[in-house]
Amino acid sequence: MSSRLTLDPDLLEVDDLLSLFLQDTPLLDLRAPVEFEEGAFPNTLNRPLIDNEERHQIGKTYKDLGQDAAIELGLTLVSGDKKQQRVQAWREFAQAHPNGVLYCFRGGLRSKTAQQWLHEAGIDLPRVKGGYKAMRRFLIDQLESSAQQMRPVVIGGRTGVGKTRFLQRCTPHLDLEGLAWHRGSAFGRHATPQPPQVSFENALSIQLLQLVHGGNPYFVAEDESRNIGARHIPMAFFEQFSKAPVVVLEATLEERIDVTEQEYVHDALAEYRGIYGDKEGFRRWADYLRDSLDRIHRRLGGENHKKIGRRLQDALTEHERTGESATHRQWIESLLTDYYDSMYNYQLEKKQERIRFTGDRSGVSQFLSEEYEIEISPT
Repeated sequence: MSSRLTLDPDLLEVDDLLSLFLQDTPLLDLRAPVEFEEGAFPNTLNRPLIDNEERHQIGKTYKDLGQDAAIELGLTLVSGDKKQQRVQAWREFAQAHPNGVLYCFRGGLRSKTAQQWLHEAGIDLPRVKGGYKAMRRFLIDQLESSAQQMRPVVIGGRTGVGKTRFLQRCTPHLDLEGLAWHRGSAFGRHATPQPPQVSFENALSIQLLQLVHGGNPYFVAEDESRNIGARHIPMAFFEQFSKAPVVVLEATLEERIDVTEQEYVHDALAEYRGIYGDKEGFRRWADYLRDSLDRIHRRLGGENHKKIGRRLQDALTEHERTGESATHRQWIESLLTDYYDSMYNYQLEKKQERIRFTGDRSGVSQFLSEEYEIEISPT
């Protein structure tokens, strides 16, 4: 260890990972941005000790000249105003979250260094023993354990019946599409990317952990295939999930068109415009719709794809010219009846033995409340 960095041996360390996740403890991630982007935890702020370029330089020095030289370079790179700026960022986290903890990848030199600098600034934050690596391993193990104990009730139903909206009214519930940031259909992409697979798994494991340790009640989840967009549900969870009782939510075709129009047209367009502005947002949203339709070209068949494609383009042209969106209902109806319904019928046939109830929102609400003690909030 360099003489320029003397670590207090009494720096606080925590190893009760279960409590950290059950209590949603605020987390300060000291890893470089490139590490954070590969996978992180909910409720986490990334304020790195070293940035990506500094990490690259230090890693190269470690490989070429050894640990002492790498530490010396790190202390040189993060010094003066740069050091003060990073310590100030950590101070702000600690002041906002007095119960927070910090970590690096393995709970080693980076987290100890940050702790020491904070300690010298008058603030003591504990570090996680074993760091990110230990926390990730813990959540992988807990996911398998929680999956064996969990008690899901699956909400099924045709596209557009409003499963996600209904799910949000249920307590407790697990929103897999929310965790994966995808609507779970061919048109399910959002205007911003899905989280990394690792982040999705971490968030899922934490929510299951909280459900199981909260008394392990029945909870409601939406019927999903193993893949939600580009993210896949871990097999340990999916195997148990695919055995759960199914409750089928029904709605009229008009109601389903209403819901689909709201999600695919109004909500999606608002997302794109919120990021890119009115004109560019509309263009990107229109591209998203056309691209989504092209992705299911083969399953739709050539004639249906052409028919829906023409109706979609007519609706986009009218929408852009006049601001009116009503003509979107024509292609949406065709998409529901010519594509989604046949897929749904096939999938539902494989779940017949698991179906416990079929009905509208009122009937399903009453059934879930009486049979599984699910609380349903008013519409």
